[in-house]
Amino acid sequence: MKLKLPIPIWTIIAPVLAWLLYFFAPPAGNTFFAILLGISLMSAVMAAVYHAEVIAHKVGEPFGTLVLAIAVTIIEVSLIVSLMLAGGTDTATLARDTVFAAVMIILTGMIGLCLLAGGARYGEQVFGRHGVSSALVTLMAITVLTLILPNYTTSIAGPYYNTSQLIFVAVISLVLYGTFVLVQAVRHRDYFLPPAAEADEEVHAEPPTTRVALLSTLFLLLCLGIVVFLAKALSPTIEKGVLDLGAPKSLVGIIVAFVILLPEGFAALRAARKNRLQTSLNLALGSALASIGLTIPAVAIASLITGFPVTLGIDAKSMVLLMLSLFTIILSFSTGRTTILQGVVLLVVFAVYLFTTIVP
Repeated sequence: MKLKLPIPIWTIIAPVLAWLLYFFAPPAGNTFFAILLGISLMSAVMAAVYHAEVIAHKVGEPFGTLVLAIAVTIIEVSLIVSLMLAGGTDTATLARDTVFAAVMIILTGMIGLCLLAGGARYGEQVFGRHGVSSALVTLMAITVLTLILPNYTTSIAGPYYNTSQLIFVAVISLVLYGTFVLVQAVRHRDYFLPPAAEADEEVHAEPPTTRVALLSTLFLLLCLGIVVFLAKALSPTIEKGVLDLGAPKSLVGIIVAFVILLPEGFAALRAARKNRLQTSLNLALGSALASIGLTIPAVAIASLITGFPVTLGIDAKSMVLLMLSLFTIILSFSTGRTTILQGVVLLVVFAVYLFTTIVP
């Protein structure tokens, strides 16, 4: 009798095999096993994308993209806090570097690639300006308050917040992100729904059963968890490779952030290539907001409990690149239509960000 599974067998095998490889990994330094872990990581990423799309189809937009963004961010926050607790004062800049890398990767790399791929295939793509505008105004406020303002406060020297300032910024970050989620999922849900021009056969296909959706939820969590753990396991190998190349150590944080964002990146790119740009932007911008809006409060709590300092302010070069990225994104989405031009411009800014990280 042939066993018929409700989901593809490879989406089950990939995360299970990745977890087994992680638990039975030999000591660091085995190049062959590091390559094997890298292949397992990519397989888990692809499986995560599949399960995320199943869930998104079941619950509908914008809840599906919200589920993936929050799930990835919660695991990302757990990783950052655990590394902070293990590394102590040596990890004072970890949260800042990870959050800044994630925001830059999403705003310029992920969105730029989506716009380029969609524009090359369809010429011009449309999206709802109200939803994108809501996300961008919230993202602008959170990024400036958490990554730039600490450089200019005077209570203590350096790019830090004192205790009361840190608590205040953590609270308003949660308020801003919570209000955005309320607007996206409840009060103005229609702002984030795909326009009629984006409709395709997948939108009108029969949604999966509740059993299949629950099964995909379970395996999505397994996939996201192992992606983060494998990224952590591979980071010493990545760090050694970066140092061998003579590149700054900050490049390691970018690579790890890139790996963690791969599931959302692939999902956003697939949506853009299917002419569903609104879904793609919901994923990308929602991920950026969740990354900074949930990470900063979690890191603030960890800092207050442990007494470890947290550096939040970015340097002058990073501020210029961040403001250029936000300004370019706002102008790119001002008309409700995009072409390959906006994609190329954003990817050029992303290339400058990477280049100036390697060659400061």
